[in-house]
Amino acid sequence: MNIDTSKPVMVTGATGYVAGWIIKRLLDEGLTVHATLRDSGNEKKRAHLDLVAKDAPGTIHYFDADLLDDGAFADAMAGCSIVFHTASPFVVDVKDPQRDLVDPALLGTRNVLNQVNKTPSVERVVLTSSVAAIYGDNADVENTANGKFTEEEWNTTSSLDHQAYSYSKKLAEEEAWKINKQQDRWRLVCINPALVIGPGLNPRGTSESFRLIKQLGNGTMAAGAPRWAFGLVDVRDVAEAHLKAAFLPDAQGRHIIFAESKDFLEMGQLLRPHFPKYPLPRFGLPKPMAWLFGPFANKSLTRRIVTRNVGVPFRADNSKGIRELGMRYRPAEESLREFFQQLIDAGRLKKR
Repeated sequence: MNIDTSKPVMVTGATGYVAGWIIKRLLDEGLTVHATLRDSGNEKKRAHLDLVAKDAPGTIHYFDADLLDDGAFADAMAGCSIVFHTASPFVVDVKDPQRDLVDPALLGTRNVLNQVNKTPSVERVVLTSSVAAIYGDNADVENTANGKFTEEEWNTTSSLDHQAYSYSKKLAEEEAWKINKQQDRWRLVCINPALVIGPGLNPRGTSESFRLIKQLGNGTMAAGAPRWAFGLVDVRDVAEAHLKAAFLPDAQGRHIIFAESKDFLEMGQLLRPHFPKYPLPRFGLPKPMAWLFGPFANKSLTRRIVTRNVGVPFRADNSKGIRELGMRYRPAEESLREFFQQLIDAGRLKKR
């Protein structure tokens, strides 16, 4: 993978979970990174990036940019050859799905790519999408041609009222391809990771991933874990996929990125030998109980979501990423163990 370090590259949402590792890899390669965030003057929020930049051969420059402000990315993008658009909220429990999820994802993507169209130096855009743009519920696998989700599928079952996060990712990626196809100067490559796990550069990260793994060890699932399966992928592998998407000459299209499929109970079983003093789940929660009590325990866990996901396997084809990007994945156990340990070290998990 030949990397041209003569031109700067831009990363949106620089303080995000995935963005942090992308920036670290770019700096380690000696690149100049234009990092956008809402408040570049907040030294506390960017402290982990400053620390990484201190010992790396590359250079980082910070720019203020709000996803919803037209023209906000002009200064940061000027002269850049690659744009990594990672900025998009990953939360599930929101008050207003349109305002909190869809607008930042859809309008933010439109804003960034409209600026790409005005910036002649940009040759390629790498979009952090998600498998959520490919499917909404595990049960959607019944509608696939080969019993597995592939890059050919699009999420058709999510909406503002059901799996709103997934809906926001689908709308944003569709918008990106629409804008890309209206021109022929810059190439779009999409990374569609499953559930991202593994230690964050910032141990106080706010991604939904931190909350989900924390629930495994704080007693929330001690009485039983729902058998809801996800594809799992290490955040460092996701960052590697972004670099390959940016710098491999032939990289194109969408790429499902994940290592293994595990449900909550299986995750707990992987962690228990390493952390015996934490209330990790020992039993599966029967689906009827999850259906009955889920909405009371967590309002975002609706009965429709339980019906379409709990006890339904996650099956997806990750062969394109392996074949075309040369992806090699860390085992899920390693990623989970290091992630869980980070939560402990950061004081976010207590022994029982």
